[in-house]
Amino acid sequence: MRISNRGRVLLVGACILAGPAGWAQQSQKPVAPATVSTDLAITFAGERSQASPGQTNFWFKGGGADAAVTFKNGLGIAASLTRDRASNVTPGLDVNKTAILAGPRYTWTAWQGHASAVDNHRLQIFGQGLFGLTYGFGGVYPASLGTSTSSASSMALQAGGGLNYYLTRNFGLRLLEADYVRTGLPNGAANIQNDLRLSAGVTWHFGSTAPPPVSVSCTASPVTVFAGDPVTVTATASGLDPKLNAVYTWSGSGVSGNGATATVATAALAPGSYTVKCGVKEGKAGKEGLKPWEAADASTSFTVKAFEPPTINCSANPGTIKPGETSTITAAGVSPQNRSLTYSYAASAGTVAGNGASATFASTGAPTGTASITCNVSDDKGQTATANTSVTILAPYVAPAPVEPPEVKQLEARLALHSVFFPTNLPTASNPKGGLVASQQGTLSTLASDFKKYLVYKPEAQLTLTGHADVRGSVEFNQALSERRVARTKQFLVEQGIPEAKIETRGLGKGENLTAAQVKELVEQNTTLSAAELGKVLQDLGVIVWAQNRRVDVTLSTTGQQSVRLYPFNAADALTLIGKKTAAPVKKAAGGAVKKPVTPVKKKPVSPKK
Repeated sequence: MRISNRGRVLLVGACILAGPAGWAQQSQKPVAPATVSTDLAITFAGERSQASPGQTNFWFKGGGADAAVTFKNGLGIAASLTRDRASNVTPGLDVNKTAILAGPRYTWTAWQGHASAVDNHRLQIFGQGLFGLTYGFGGVYPASLGTSTSSASSMALQAGGGLNYYLTRNFGLRLLEADYVRTGLPNGAANIQNDLRLSAGVTWHFGSTAPPPVSVSCTASPVTVFAGDPVTVTATASGLDPKLNAVYTWSGSGVSGNGATATVATAALAPGSYTVKCGVKEGKAGKEGLKPWEAADASTSFTVKAFEPPTINCSANPGTIKPGETSTITAAGVSPQNRSLTYSYAASAGTVAGNGASATFASTGAPTGTASITCNVSDDKGQTATANTSVTILAPYVAPAPVEPPEVKQLEARLALHSVFFPTNLPTASNPKGGLVASQQGTLSTLASDFKKYLVYKPEAQLTLTGHADVRGSVEFNQALSERRVARTKQFLVEQGIPEAKIETRGLGKGENLTAAQVKELVEQNTTLSAAELGKVLQDLGVIVWAQNRRVDVTLSTTGQQSVRLYPFNAADALTLIGKKTAAPVKKAAGGAVKKPVTPVKKKPVSPKK
């Protein structure tokens, strides 16, 4: 249902009169006993209305009568009958209206006399909301197809409030009543009327004193318990009429009861404070508590205490042991409520066996030093406690390590491992002994000489050879090629006197190849190249990447040392390794020294040979 802006303003204004009643009810407590009262009023009224939107406003004049029955705490119901008339709404046209409405009313009474002066009320402020029917007659009400009727009816709503001032205990004046009235009579437009009704008149008050209300109180015993202990709650009612039936009600966690006594099951309750509500209603059987004074309620509380957790202390005997020996762990747990206890143990090293008040710590596998032992105890409520002790494990006797001769360190420092590089596609399957150029044979000869001396001091040492091939060619071809390269390298070392059992080989094919970025970084780290030589090498990086990946890496088992993958650009046979047919001439260094040649690199890569 839509309400126009004017209707909203009227509704708010009417409700303002009822507002003080609610506020005053919260701010004051009546001193008179609770009563059921009736108020009757006869009023004269004026109602501001409008035939249809946009037309001139006019006033209904009339009056009405209303009756209200007020119960305990000011709540009640009201009904009204009104009759209004407006003359010459339009030239020669009168309008009549009758309304019958009913609904809730709230009344607050101020300036009451002493409790002994029953119903000696002085001022009443009330607010109400009424609903019903309105009937208009003696006018013109548009209908469909251009016709009209002389009467019509619709639903009606009236909301507002007023003030009654009583001159005596029973007689008073309706000083003012202001209401918003909404009807839906046909008017050829919106068919809605939002009116303001103002009225005043006289009123009569009739009251009856309610009988003494019943009251109830309840107590819990005991008021403090552990979970699982029972609690009994007793309700004591007063003011009951022995001729009427009394019914008790109970509510709360774990509460059960159907009379003046209830019990509380506390086993599932967590520690804390709990409230139990009790109530009593009296009346005829099946109709208990229908009247306000026939019901009362109260509450009491009890507390569930938390179970006190257990305590524990533990010790180790002996506290210091040798590796492999044991120590006895003794734990002593106490529960303040004498609940059953369960023990468990944990150790930072070694093991602890036992689930009672005594356990055994075994140091087998534990390192030298202090082993922390944690003793745990828990009761059947899941509450726990811990204590700690420790056992010191002595270091085992270790014979002094033999002092290595200084020659070992010298050999390890001199045993500089260098990767061995091969020309493209060598050695071949038909000539497995080929492919080792002179410079790489020299590298392997130096390695063999030093490694044989090293084996005198480190007979457990071994060499691991890992073969690679560049990315050209199939996976199967490259795998076989890398295996031929490590086999040729091993054969050469064995020929130099290294036991074959001291050499392991692996062929990786083109797997784990160095990337162009990795090769570029290795080239730039080569301190034997001048800036000009470095520039020439990097001009044909793609060919250098292939050459860098045609190699065998060497690893020393005792130190983990791996061969340096520094490409021999200044070797006399560098062009052969890269794939060129001739070597660059040897350059003379300053002072007449001979400098190894730098491999000239063309801008275009060599043909993709393998």
